[in-house]
Amino acid sequence: MLAGRRITLIIGGGIAAYKCLELIRLLRGAGSAVTPVLTAGGAQFVTPLSVAALAGERVFQDLFDLKDEAEMGHIELSRAADLLVVAPATADLMAKMAGGHADDLASTLLMATDKRVLIAPAMNVRMWEHPATQRNLAMLTGDGVLTVGPNAGDMACGEFGPGRMAEPSEIMAAIGAALGDGPLKGRHVIVTSGPTHEPIDPVRYIANRSSGAQGAALAAALRDLGARVSFITGPASVPPPAGVAVTRVETAVAMRDAALAALPADAAICAAAVADWRVANAGAQKIKKGAAGLPVLEFAENPDILTTLSTHAQRPALVVGFAAETEDVAAHATAKRARKGCDWIVANDVSPATGIMGGAENAVTLITADGAEDWPRLPKAEVARRLAARIAEALA
Repeated sequence: MLAGRRITLIIGGGIAAYKCLELIRLLRGAGSAVTPVLTAGGAQFVTPLSVAALAGERVFQDLFDLKDEAEMGHIELSRAADLLVVAPATADLMAKMAGGHADDLASTLLMATDKRVLIAPAMNVRMWEHPATQRNLAMLTGDGVLTVGPNAGDMACGEFGPGRMAEPSEIMAAIGAALGDGPLKGRHVIVTSGPTHEPIDPVRYIANRSSGAQGAALAAALRDLGARVSFITGPASVPPPAGVAVTRVETAVAMRDAALAALPADAAICAAAVADWRVANAGAQKIKKGAAGLPVLEFAENPDILTTLSTHAQRPALVVGFAAETEDVAAHATAKRARKGCDWIVANDVSPATGIMGGAENAVTLITADGAEDWPRLPKAEVARRLAARIAEALA
């Protein structure tokens, strides 16, 4: 699977750097070549000698090493691999990547590369949960950076929680998926995302507070497992991920048409927050205030995209809907699954107090034929990874 591939491994400055020695051994055992790049912080935890001995290649450390620049400049080094892996990806490295910094060899390679990048975050739980880190994570995943972990558990600092670097075997699996050998290789998945804007007139519209973050994260997670993703997005505030086929729409009708045009597919994930109604008598020109009083808006029901896909002659093998609720979440979502004819419903409580709609985290209940399964509150990227893994299992 990985034979003949070249991996550039950037080792960050954290206690988890010791796991990179085992990762190098696994990569070499799988037939991959490893080009190690050791940061100044990383060198505090593992030595250049141990890294070079396991990799069977010299270790790159300095941006302004004249010998390196003469033999293999940092631009060439950034593009000579099939994949760049950052492990451990510390909070500082993630911040540099998100901010576009290039003040050492590692950050310069990450800025100069035209290859895909996989990060394995590792840091103290409070640092991982800090809003700045979560903002940086959202920015990086939006830019197409792949992630694996972190896991929850005991830490070297004595605290417990998410922040442990993924195990080398997990990183190996993520590398395989990134290089196109994931469990969804050869599968086609449709993902709808974001809000829809239903015009009142050329200036005004009806919409909701959806940012599109969960749909974008899900598309990225499916892509990372090897799927060919058709990503149909309304006017979301979160950009679509790289590496997926993007169709931009405004209205529910346009989203339905795009979803049908994308068939056939192995799975369809309706994560978009589609407006239930549109204005039937939308104005061709801006509606003015005047003596005639308030305008009268006539509403029409929008097409039900989830039901349409669930009952279509080319119905995907797996159809998943989302349900944004403000009360009796599981009960309403269970009824919706039966009513729509889909296989799963991913339900969440979007009451204003939760901060979920438009926020960085989600707490979902997965409704299937087997019942309701509550998931803990997690970053939306982690919810996406878990859901993508379940989809891969269902399609296996």
